[in-house]
Amino acid sequence: GAMSVDSIADLSDNTSELLEALQLSHSRELDPRRSLGKKNTLSLNPITWQVPRVVESCCRHIETHGLQTVGIFRVGSSKKRVQQLREEFDQGLDVFLDEHQCVHDVAALLKEFLRDLPDPLIPRELYAAFLSTAAMAGPAQLAALQLLLFLLPPCHSDTLHRLLRFLGEVARHAESSRSPEGQEIPGNKMTVSNLATIFGPNILQKEKPGEKDAGAVSFEDSAAIILVLQRLIEHHQTLFTVSPETQRDVLRRLFQTDPDVIDHLLRRK
Repeated sequence: GAMSVDSIADLSDNTSELLEALQLSHSRELDPRRSLGKKNTLSLNPITWQVPRVVESCCRHIETHGLQTVGIFRVGSSKKRVQQLREEFDQGLDVFLDEHQCVHDVAALLKEFLRDLPDPLIPRELYAAFLSTAAMAGPAQLAALQLLLFLLPPCHSDTLHRLLRFLGEVARHAESSRSPEGQEIPGNKMTVSNLATIFGPNILQKEKPGEKDAGAVSFEDSAAIILVLQRLIEHHQTLFTVSPETQRDVLRRLFQTDPDVIDHLLRRK
């Protein structure tokens, strides 16, 4: 998920252990009516919505089975089960997550995947630019964040959009509520701030894992990372919505300079 589909397709099968885990999601793969236990190897899928299967599967599972789980993403998981899941995705197996799968294991797998991407979801060359928006406020901050999001490669953009939508849904269930019958529904206690604290360092990384000073993030950078991700979660719908005026301006320019791109955009739409 950390590179374009063209780049992934150009890799040989033994180039990357995570190659198969970077396969893209397709709606029919997530159909719960599929026969369980199948071990089919899935092929790379250059479909329009460029989200790795492991990300889509984890988000869908937690949205279905874990939104009321207290401390989701904070409570520990089984390292053995998480490793087994990771290996199955890495091997390109048709992994099916159902209600019998531990929510905390799936949550840990999602965090691990984002943390271990060769290039983080927000590319390192944009790290400083994104962090600089923490010093802004109001409409100016949101405008700057939106322009930076426009710079993301399609696979990064689609995956980040899916993740932010998912985190927004988790945060929406942070507080306890009551059912129509008056029964209390426990909240998961994971506010936007809590989620930004957990996911921020996995999405915004200054250095590659294992490099010198990779884990040394200053207090100022750490605070900025959390603030930026909070804004992305809170305003993801607006930030990923391109105004009609901007669309018309871009299309006019593309018709003059790169008409072939118009065909690609229409197919993607």
